Amino acid sequence: MNAQPAHGQRPGAPEDPAAGCPVRAVGPGGLTRLYGPEASADPQGIYSRLRKQFGPVAPVLLEGDVHAWLVLGYRENRRVLDNPSQFSRDSRSWRDWKEGRIEETSPLVPMLVWRPDCLSQDGEPHRRLRGAVTDNLQRAASRGIRRHVTHFANKQISAFAADGHADLVPQFAEYLPMLVLTRLFGLPEDDGLRLATSCAKLIKGEDAVAHDGRIMQVLGELAERKRKEPGSDFTTGLLGHHAGLDESEIQSHLRLVLITAHTTTSNLLARVLERILIDPAHLTDLVSGQMSFSAVVEEVLWNTPPLAVDPGRFATTDTELGGQHIKAGDLLVLGLAAGNADPEVRPHSAVSVRGNQAHLAFAGGPHECPAQGIGQAIVETAVDVLLHRLPGLRLAIPPEELTSTASTWETRLDSLPVTFTPQPVTG
Repeated sequence: MNAQPAHGQRPGAPEDPAAGCPVRAVGPGGLTRLYGPEASADPQGIYSRLRKQFGPVAPVLLEGDVHAWLVLGYRENRRVLDNPSQFSRDSRSWRDWKEGRIEETSPLVPMLVWRPDCLSQDGEPHRRLRGAVTDNLQRAASRGIRRHVTHFANKQISAFAADGHADLVPQFAEYLPMLVLTRLFGLPEDDGLRLATSCAKLIKGEDAVAHDGRIMQVLGELAERKRKEPGSDFTTGLLGHHAGLDESEIQSHLRLVLITAHTTTSNLLARVLERILIDPAHLTDLVSGQMSFSAVVEEVLWNTPPLAVDPGRFATTDTELGGQHIKAGDLLVLGLAAGNADPEVRPHSAVSVRGNQAHLAFAGGPHECPAQGIGQAIVETAVDVLLHRLPGLRLAIPPEELTSTASTWETRLDSLPVTFTPQPVTG
């Protein structure tokens, strides 16, 4: 669709919602931008200021100054997630898209525009397509996923084990999930590094449409190859599933699982390692078995969920949410990180969340993440291998020097430098 980005204020939005607001990342009408240099530096600060100004639902701008509602409240997020008849995943009802205000090259296109996958649909079409995905994810998980993780984790660790130091973000967490997914999908290992880079660029909004095209090309070639040479992999399973997915549905679901499983799992892995290493007691208790791995993961899923903002619900009718009047065709984005920190349900963030799985990290409702079990298996196995391979593992810098960078959709750890006792590597 060839059109210009929206300018000015959307009808019905507050006349000057940012009057007196200290946030510098503002666009037309004074609305706060969720993208750009200012937004990438302190997303939690932006969420907090928006909550104070607007309450649990706030008007914001996405890339291209496209209008959206950011859902900040925990209960409001749950309402949206649990009511697809009011808040649909189907972007074909999105007013800005229908009226031609979204550029074809917009980084929002790969994140929000309708595709023939289960994420873009509700009701019976969603159930049919999601069934094919979940059935084959379960089969893939039962075919030795931990063995694949162990293989690739050891391979990556061996590349730096003799050095006595490493940065666990680029040298471990950033690519490991994708390498595992290449095995599950039936892809060559060499494709994994290129696909991981394209996934990262897509989520960051950096030449997103081009990188999305590269991912689709690789996966289209994979599907074609697996029709001729089937195997015991996720791709072959989708091709032969009784739901009868057509060519576009196959390719779209390969894309969906690949991008979401890799980006969220790599982010979660980095955050779990960060949490363990900034607290020596956590590391000691994990190694000794006094603390369960699930307790650390739950803490991370509450405090730094791998997906900070879930991209896209579309109001099917005029309604009220969190004190705001939402019009049919409006775009809502779900603040999962903001909802987890909502003082209405979590007034004391320092209180332990062990045993509490009511976080929003995997979204919820009919579209709850179907690959969360695989992601947690990858993270748990990778951490276990790392801790046993590298004695004396510790942060190389003070915890307060660790930094993160946010995009509209996620906040990622920049680096995680560590030292350890150098280990000989045998061939």
